[in-house]
Amino acid sequence: MSKARRIQIFDTTLRDGEQAPGFTMNAEEKMQMAQQLARLGVDTIEAGFAAASPGDFDSVREIGHAMNGPMITSLCRTHFEDIDASAEALKGSPNWGIHIVIASSPLHMKHKLMMEPDAVLESSVRAVERARGYCGQVEFSAEDATRSEPEFLVKLFTETVKAGATVINIPDTVGYTTPTEYYELIDRIMNDVPGADQITVSVHCHNDLGMAVANSLAALRAGASQVECTINGIGERAGNASLEEIVMALKTRSKLFNLETGVQTEHLYQTSRLLTQITGMSVQSNKAIVGANAFAHEAGIHQDGVLKNPLTYEIMTPESVGIKSNKMVLGKHSGRHALADRLRELGYEVGGTELNRIFKEFKRLADLKKTVYDEDIEALVSQESAGQEGRYVLRSVNVSSGTHSTPTATVEMEVDGEIKRKACFGDGPVDAAMITIKEITGSRCSLTQYMVNAITGGTDALGEVTVSIEDGDKTATGRGADLDIVVASAKAFVSALNRLALRKARIQSL
Repeated sequence: MSKARRIQIFDTTLRDGEQAPGFTMNAEEKMQMAQQLARLGVDTIEAGFAAASPGDFDSVREIGHAMNGPMITSLCRTHFEDIDASAEALKGSPNWGIHIVIASSPLHMKHKLMMEPDAVLESSVRAVERARGYCGQVEFSAEDATRSEPEFLVKLFTETVKAGATVINIPDTVGYTTPTEYYELIDRIMNDVPGADQITVSVHCHNDLGMAVANSLAALRAGASQVECTINGIGERAGNASLEEIVMALKTRSKLFNLETGVQTEHLYQTSRLLTQITGMSVQSNKAIVGANAFAHEAGIHQDGVLKNPLTYEIMTPESVGIKSNKMVLGKHSGRHALADRLRELGYEVGGTELNRIFKEFKRLADLKKTVYDEDIEALVSQESAGQEGRYVLRSVNVSSGTHSTPTATVEMEVDGEIKRKACFGDGPVDAAMITIKEITGSRCSLTQYMVNAITGGTDALGEVTVSIEDGDKTATGRGADLDIVVASAKAFVSALNRLALRKARIQSL
């Protein structure tokens, strides 16, 4: 077999992924995710759309200047002001480029752009030339390429390559194509665009028909050298091609594809979990590679086979994606050492007071439910310590509500070391608890987001609550987990209040 061809992994979690409803991230969270993507070993991180807003501009700039490994890019339209904003945000970064996009299908050109093909071609060439005046790495994307006229695509890519594009991208923007069709299109681009073999040919597939990964793999076999994808497959509508699925397909079927990436696959699971913790949006249990059931076996015949030889039902090892195969079932008889060992298996190094806090919560939870799952433990880890430390400490919350009674909450808190108690009415038990906490803390913030997620199945499931609050121009997010959803809500709210107080203190100290 000839030497494996190296494929570039272009991650757009922070741009295309973040555009999807429910996946918005603040600048701090984007930076945290970018750092993890760098550890994962992706080649390019699309940090955002610098011209979209001042917040996006600042986030792109901060990520660009902080990263020393992956190339950092910013998306822009063919408008000069977009290109200039991207260049302004990223200039001085160690490794950066500009990504230009314009629609190329008859449908988009007529109804969205209201431009003739010749005008699109001229605008594209001028944009690439403008971008090359700023940097040496310029990617040009023909949006909705799979519904474009192939002859026009060839002409468009030919001229933009002449203008200086170092990467051409053929997106399946609406997830319309099939693997056979996509293979043929990429093959045509590779053969008909002069110099295509001297630049990077990239693909960007959406999952509207559930074929994003299959289409991406077909394109790579046709000669594409870069694939654009996201962690957990997040993105517009049904999402993008899943990074972890593409990478592990190439690794698991290496003899078939003879392609390789620079991704450190043992970090895949931890990267996936970080994204779910940041966004509060979990992956389904049967999600390939990183889902809760990806390496789980319940049927007796499967268990027997795996115990005799894991290859009977596992085509890759759990360790290869950052999960250990052998899982202990933790319960109320488990000790601190067993819990610490499981935490290490899940990728968390904790000790001292933090381990004591988690162990205390674990024992309380184990007394209330039959089985404590990995997801329960991760929820205990991700639970903001701000709910237990900081200006505000939640000591107890009790609620009373029912069909013929007014919801009432009684809360005891520690505020700057002073114990305070209060009871208030509300429209429901959660509302009553939050009103009481606001009264105790004197906060005038407003609740802008409230999400509840059952960590595991069953009526004894651990509930995880994520809240976002706003006070003037300052925002904060908090998370809390508990078997009692009202208590989880109170923990999340106190966590957010502590974060908000910390940000105010930082600003005042400047």
